[in-house]
Amino acid sequence: MENKKRVVVGLSGGVDSSVAAYLLKEQGYEVIGMFMKNWHDETVTISNECPWMEDSTDAMLVAEKLDIPFQAIDLSEEYRERIVDYMFSEYENGRTPNPDILCNREIKFDIFLKAAQKLKADFVATGHYCQKGEVKANGKTVYQLLAGADPNKDQSYFLCQLDQDQLSKALFPIGHLQKSEVRKIAKEQDLITADKKDSQGLCFIGKVRLPEFLQQQLKPKKGDIYVIPENHPVYSRSAQIPAGIDPDDYDQETLDMICLPLKYEFNQGNKIGEHNGAHYFTVGQRKGLQVGGTGKPLFVIATDTRENIIYTGLGEEHPGLNRYGLFVPKKDIHWIRQDLKLQEGHNARYQARIRYRQPLTWATLIMRENGLYVLFDEPQRGIASGQFVAWYDGKETIGSGVIS
Repeated sequence: MENKKRVVVGLSGGVDSSVAAYLLKEQGYEVIGMFMKNWHDETVTISNECPWMEDSTDAMLVAEKLDIPFQAIDLSEEYRERIVDYMFSEYENGRTPNPDILCNREIKFDIFLKAAQKLKADFVATGHYCQKGEVKANGKTVYQLLAGADPNKDQSYFLCQLDQDQLSKALFPIGHLQKSEVRKIAKEQDLITADKKDSQGLCFIGKVRLPEFLQQQLKPKKGDIYVIPENHPVYSRSAQIPAGIDPDDYDQETLDMICLPLKYEFNQGNKIGEHNGAHYFTVGQRKGLQVGGTGKPLFVIATDTRENIIYTGLGEEHPGLNRYGLFVPKKDIHWIRQDLKLQEGHNARYQARIRYRQPLTWATLIMRENGLYVLFDEPQRGIASGQFVAWYDGKETIGSGVIS
């Protein structure tokens, strides 16, 4: 009799991973369900219930229903070290982290994967809405990370930091389905998670109040809010991509002006209010400033955590809010498709996004000695240091990087 391939499914207690486990069993895999406990601290979660306990119970009931082995694994120590400490550090330095992307790279497809391999698993599977493909390049099998079939749920952006080794061992059983189809299967199989709402908030923690979460380590600290006029000289040379120039001919100064974060001086603009800590705010943010009477909406365009100042701009068209370029330092560039890696001095056209569910925009990627410059055809709102940019060829995620 042929040996069944063994898969460990990350059962989160939600409908997506439940149906993923069911489909794998139907396909003839030997399936083991595993629940990751990533968080102990209930003081910053919003609901009074204990979300991980409820999720863990639901995951166990799904495993029972499917008649598959189940176990829980406590990864809270690793989660704190790799995700929570990183979040605190990034916010403290005035950057905007994406814990979900890191959680996939560092937890689900690293620590969890290693735990699964100790159980002699051939693969790990998750309930992500994305798909995996294979192509041959230079005689070798190369794995592709492809968008999920449901355009409203495509989660390829959250997996943009995976590498070939991680992808080779990953399965995404529901990636070819629409969310409505996933719910229908769960109902037909009478799974307890069929009507459960999608989880929100941080990866595997549940819904968290971010300000309270950050205040555990980053203490409130009063500072000034400045408004920068849209005709300020800092914008005169940083606005648009020069027309009619070949990307090969951009000089370094032009690239830096378009793509590097704008620097505002201490005495620029007018003071219009106070805040409780620059490290609680991020570029593009509108809520929480508590400054009234400005007419147009007020947006954060930069934060200076060293001087504890927030710089803002009035209106959605403000040039400090809408930028044409971004820069990824060399050490922070990641190619899922190593065979398509851009060499120094070369450029390429891809579509790109800087946040989940944002429509893809055409961009020119220019590789220079110090890193990757990404020039968008249309301005992008709220480009923030610490965010991830991911670039795509059609449905395929080619690579990603951390914005400088």
